[in-house]
Amino acid sequence: VQLQASGGGLVQAGGSLRLSCAASGRTVSSYVMGWFRQAPGKERDFVAAISRGGVYTYYANSVKGRFTISRDNAKNTLYLLMNSLKPEDAAVYYCAADSRVCSASGCYSGPDYDYWGQGTQVTVSS
Repeated sequence: VQLQASGGGLVQAGGSLRLSCAASGRTVSSYVMGWFRQAPGKERDFVAAISRGGVYTYYANSVKGRFTISRDNAKNTLYLLMNSLKPEDAAVYYCAADSRVCSASGCYSGPDYDYWGQGTQVTVSS
């Protein structure tokens, strides 16, 4: 699976951005999809994940209520709508795909997803 993230940019605090991740190769509906982010000098952190069919979603506490993950399997595309952005949300955002399944209790949020895209930079000005 090849993943290509896009949609990053510069936004003022309180603003919104929508990231996209286009997938190619194997059918993306076979995978749990997730977003991670990495700020300078910090580890890559989990942001959100969505189950194969889109029924289950799972968020990091830091973004819950502000970010929404969604997917369109017909278009092989993953999205992340980010509202009420804060300066601490600034990072390089990565999309990823994984073969582990989600459940009602959550999705896998570890750093070893099977496939990764290149990152897209999100900058939030205060």
